Amino acid sequence: MIKQACTKSDIAGVSFSIYPMSDNFVDIIKDSLEEVDTSKVHLKTDDVTTTVRGKLVHIFDVTKAIFMYAANTGEHVAFQATYSLGCPGDSTGDAYMAEDENPQNMEKIKDIKQFAGSKFSLYPLGGGDYMDVIYEQIDAMKKHVTVSPSHYSTRLDGEAVAIFNGLEQVFKATVEGGSSHTVMTVSISANSPSHKGVN
Repeated sequence: MIKQACTKSDIAGVSFSIYPMSDNFVDIIKDSLEEVDTSKVHLKTDDVTTTVRGKLVHIFDVTKAIFMYAANTGEHVAFQATYSLGCPGDSTGDAYMAEDENPQNMEKIKDIKQFAGSKFSLYPLGGGDYMDVIYEQIDAMKKHVTVSPSHYSTRLDGEAVAIFNGLEQVFKATVEGGSSHTVMTVSISANSPSHKGVN
């Protein structure tokens, strides 16, 4: 077994997949990726997932924008992602880090109205009182969207932009609270037939 040496790094990463429930799914995915400004992150897509690496603010900006553009087509879109920051994890590749904290896509998407349902799970690894941290951040999400319990996760319902903004804030707060390696899994669905009568 190879033991990875940890170094101080602010590189965050996300591995995600987006699934438009449409015969036109290839164009929806490609058009969404092309519409988003990814100049401040490292982005690589393969046949399974897309990986985005860079500053936390920029990886959330990019994934939020990709989802918003895809959902704005009106098609049912599902999004699955795992966000991560800490060690073991990214410890090299600082060349992909934009120095500023200014998101490139926020102005274009901030006014898009799009109801979504979501579930997330937060994993503050390397800490002793992790359940207290998790409960604190679940409570913090209530400032952004409707929060309800769900098996193995926490359910969020509301505007998609608000969901992403809340997820970014609780992830950042967990990192700043001392978690040596923070992981968050997210599932988001927009324009689902199941949402009729919900929003």
